[in-house]
Amino acid sequence: MHMSYELAEQSLLGAMFEENYLILDSHMQAPFFQGRVHQTIYTVMRELAQEGKPVDYITVLTRREPSELGGANYVYGLKRFANVVRFDEYEEMIIDRWKKQETARVLQQAIEHDWSTEDIVHALEELEDLNSGREATLLNDYLLTQYERPFRPDLTEPGISTGLSDLDKLLNGFQDSEYIVVAARPSMGKTDVLNHFALQASKDGHIPIVFSLEMNRKTMIDRMIASTGEYNRLRMRDPYEYFTEPQKERWTPTLNYLDNGGIHIHDHCSLSVREIKAKARYIIKTNPTKRPILFIDYLQIIRPEGKIINQTVAIGQISNELKAMAKEFDCPIVVLSQLSRASETRYDKHPVMSDLRDSGNIEQDADVIALLHREDYYDRENEPTNIMEIEIAKHRNGPTGTVTTIYSKETGKIYDFDKDFYKRGENT
Repeated sequence: MHMSYELAEQSLLGAMFEENYLILDSHMQAPFFQGRVHQTIYTVMRELAQEGKPVDYITVLTRREPSELGGANYVYGLKRFANVVRFDEYEEMIIDRWKKQETARVLQQAIEHDWSTEDIVHALEELEDLNSGREATLLNDYLLTQYERPFRPDLTEPGISTGLSDLDKLLNGFQDSEYIVVAARPSMGKTDVLNHFALQASKDGHIPIVFSLEMNRKTMIDRMIASTGEYNRLRMRDPYEYFTEPQKERWTPTLNYLDNGGIHIHDHCSLSVREIKAKARYIIKTNPTKRPILFIDYLQIIRPEGKIINQTVAIGQISNELKAMAKEFDCPIVVLSQLSRASETRYDKHPVMSDLRDSGNIEQDADVIALLHREDYYDRENEPTNIMEIEIAKHRNGPTGTVTTIYSKETGKIYDFDKDFYKRGENT
């Protein structure tokens, strides 16, 4: 076996020991491994996982003779090669090698035994079916699950609520497998909108997974505290000095509420999509009863992989990978994006989709594109209105339109619009 492939196989097996959910979650099959030892180790791991038992080097060794597994020391040492982040890359590499080898074997047999064209095509299709990680769904299989939907409300799973009634009416919430881009110029309130969506998902019992690539975890959490408790963020710098007694009294309940919300925040800078995917997969697989939703702040600082021709190509690659991740995880992914300065050169400052900076494939890939606008950001002469517009400029599976909300810059909280009471701020 070529050394690099042997190391890749060892890395896969080691990662499976480290994170057992990868065993059944992966596309690997025993024949894809080269050599009887790795095939046997994987077979035993899969047996244990299917039985719902823990998979470690001791449980594996109880199922076979050590000599069949390369020896006890070999099995124990596999965890040294574990690389969960690059699991998908190594898996793809190993499957591609197997597919090429099997294709060559089939074609050689076809020459030796004078197969017909039909037999060759059939054999290659069988290879493709074995290699495929997901079964095709027949139309009638899906239709059988749909007959009772008009008569049973429990058969229709609603989208994950945005926490804004008019926006929910437009989008029907965030739908599974959707790639949602929320874009704006700096200082428009993008991160506060993301926090609002995450807090609402948490309130509804889902698992919000937040990747804050620009802002550190402490700042993100402080913003969530301010929004939840309706605290002025400037006063939060010294709550002992500046909080009123009612504000101090609701401090502990606010923290307890957030503590029970199950929001996961990763603040590692310069993550690639592959690394984001590995971290998210672990949380999703270890919380199988809850519905996940991913948030990323923000797209342009995700680290691209491979040779980068230019920023536009890099952003296009990242956008395509995010779209694929939403589909693979079957959950919504909400990604913040910067807009170019083009809107600021126009008389009408409202953003348009073409303002997406280094847009690459964003306009094509995204299922939903939301553009944020605050007129009072540009109109400094008049009193602030606290109005934020959320324009749904693209909605692949539904209508577009503009939703008006109330945005408190002091607390970061977003509210449904109320024409009779549209200036909201700190709760004293």
